[in-house]
Amino acid sequence: NTKTHQIPDASRSGRETPEKILSEADDTINQIVNQAARKYGVDAGLIRSVIKAESNFNPSATSPAGAMGLMQLMPGTAKELGINNAYDPGENIMGGTRYLKMLLDRYDGQVDLALAAYNWGMGNLERDPDHLPAETLTYIEKVNSYFKSMQG
Repeated sequence: NTKTHQIPDASRSGRETPEKILSEADDTINQIVNQAARKYGVDAGLIRSVIKAESNFNPSATSPAGAMGLMQLMPGTAKELGINNAYDPGENIMGGTRYLKMLLDRYDGQVDLALAAYNWGMGNLERDPDHLPAETLTYIEKVNSYFKSMQG
């Protein structure tokens, strides 16, 4: 039985406009996002919001932990998803969206829980759902803030 975590609403002053978020993604990235959204039934705005929070639309981003590309996929996750080149925008977005869809399905469409698992890992979330790290709470808040601003 998973609890829904209340995430504080981001202040309006810190919000970025949808135009600003979209302008950071080039046409190719936007086309791939739209394709992935249709293929996996995940809102394109949510995918863009995850990309914005994860890599700020930098396809060659690498985290200190080793997460790669636009959607910051860990090497093990990328391998499980059958991704050969996690820095390839098409492979990364398609694989990352498929993973996000799997998490959304697993947590009955509860976006906050899916985002917590995306950021902190499913195992961590399921072992200790009541103690999300501050970084994960901030991540969920950031993605939700981008997503809300894209919805207008």
